[in-house]
Amino acid sequence: MKCRLSATLLLSLFQASTPFTLPAAPVPIKSTHNVAFHTSSNPATTSTTTTSRTGILRSTRTGSRSPISATNAIHTTTSLQISHANTEELKPGIDAIDAMNPDIEPLLRELRNQPYFRLYSVDMLGSCEYIPQELFECYSETCEIYPIDEEDIPEAIRTVDMDEHDFELDGWARWDMPSEDYYDTAQFPEEFTGYDGSEIWQFIHERIAFHDDSITDEYDSDNWKADFNKAVSGLHSCISAQIVKGIEKKIENGEEFEEDCEWTDPKAEFERRLGEEGETPQALENLYFGYMLLLSAVKVARERLLEDCESGRITEAADALKKVLASELLDDENIGVGSKKLHDHAVKDEESVNALWEARLRTRDLFRIMNCVQCNKCRLHGKIGAMGLSTAFQVLLGSTGEGGDVKRVHRVELAALMTTLSKFSTAISLCNKMKAS
Repeated sequence: MKCRLSATLLLSLFQASTPFTLPAAPVPIKSTHNVAFHTSSNPATTSTTTTSRTGILRSTRTGSRSPISATNAIHTTTSLQISHANTEELKPGIDAIDAMNPDIEPLLRELRNQPYFRLYSVDMLGSCEYIPQELFECYSETCEIYPIDEEDIPEAIRTVDMDEHDFELDGWARWDMPSEDYYDTAQFPEEFTGYDGSEIWQFIHERIAFHDDSITDEYDSDNWKADFNKAVSGLHSCISAQIVKGIEKKIENGEEFEEDCEWTDPKAEFERRLGEEGETPQALENLYFGYMLLLSAVKVARERLLEDCESGRITEAADALKKVLASELLDDENIGVGSKKLHDHAVKDEESVNALWEARLRTRDLFRIMNCVQCNKCRLHGKIGAMGLSTAFQVLLGSTGEGGDVKRVHRVELAALMTTLSKFSTAISLCNKMKAS
């Protein structure tokens, strides 16, 4: 068994030898999205960043919070009601998801336990290229992860990842170069770590999301850029649901929170982050939209995945994967409304098609910004989620808006796609549970 230093230990050693402080970041353009991961993003507050006694970066805010308006509600019952006329078309798909998601969720959980879909070679030492930061070591066990031993890495996975290390310069996705460090998401699953990622989400929603004159509504314009924003917001909603679920689990297990932790009530956090009168009124709708895109992408990639099962490329996971691919939810015609909306917007005119490079650039940025996440467990799952969503765009749109070649999609991209689908499925279940409670 080889002894290897953890990423945070190496960072702390580097910090000890070369301390420095970078200048403050420029003020980005304003977004209407709730950028908070664990804190409020109210413009009436001011924020200072500190490192807590646990080594977790925290934002300390002062000032008053504006009251949440009931007029911003998306829904008023446990059944989601669409608040915008031009998103009425999503309602049948949302109903189909609510009806059939309980059947596919356990199948996806089973799939995620297979090495093919849970092992990822990730660069945990990648530097942040977007936001000035001070290096620090996370002393909390909840945010630390360690690579598995080299002898535990299946040779087939290691080989295929090395063979597929190449990428398109102008592609939708660009995963980290494979190395000897593989991380197991079954060993380090999503959980509540107490990490404050609001700075990262602020950059995503204000700098990576689209804001220009062609968008009359941030999420519901007749424009693929609004569809992009809606899907990215859906990823944020998915992670918010994971946080709420983690808080709930922590309470159920009788675990104590850190002394300075402000987020200890799962119901309150659900209402704030995802509820009908919360800080992002369309959070749930965007979650469903992102889930529809992922389901549609998996449907498009189904034949490729089945071929991999028959060829022996996917072996141990084949039975679990076939169960997922046989789900009726993938073939429900109402699920395809989201991807059709995206497609029609992408190819509606020559200008739209020619501008798709901007989306490809930004999905690559969405992945790279995860190097700014200073909780290693959060970084790992953030990269997988970003790659899963990017792969969905790659499959559904390609370079022309008419779809990509699924035979060119890499193992790690397919694994991230299926893992992200599972994350969204679990998020939907959590939200329905919280709405009904």
